[in-house]
Amino acid sequence: MMGFPDLGTVSWEAPDGDHPARRAAQRSMAAVAAGRKADWIGLFTRDALVEDPVGPSMLDPEGKGHRGHDGIGRFWDEHVSSVSQYHFQVKDSFANGPCCANIATITMTLGGGATMTVDCVIIYTVNGDGLITSIRAHWEPRRAMATLTTP
Repeated sequence: MMGFPDLGTVSWEAPDGDHPARRAAQRSMAAVAAGRKADWIGLFTRDALVEDPVGPSMLDPEGKGHRGHDGIGRFWDEHVSSVSQYHFQVKDSFANGPCCANIATITMTLGGGATMTVDCVIIYTVNGDGLITSIRAHWEPRRAMATLTTP
């Protein structure tokens, strides 16, 4: 398995009222931080969409997102697993309707000990069973790249 030599962390500093989308967001971050691909994919509906970031980027040149378990699995293999460790710091959380929008900072440890920080708003949407139908991560790649530090 690539990446994840050490478990990452999730630091929840936001309101924590019970809400299906908030619980799905917490499970999603915990699975990513622990490097549990199968658990993460199991949180999604069969036709779910992951946009991380929303719109065209180096992670998704066409800006169409990653759809379904196969597409989300490829996103994991190509991008998520290339990070050695994740630290999610959730600073605020707004849950209503089928959605939860989290204000977060994600610090990633990359190969060779380099780090990068992503400040973002991540919107999780769930269906009636609490499965994720979409994750829309709003962040700016240039801002994230400007935080890149090497040991």
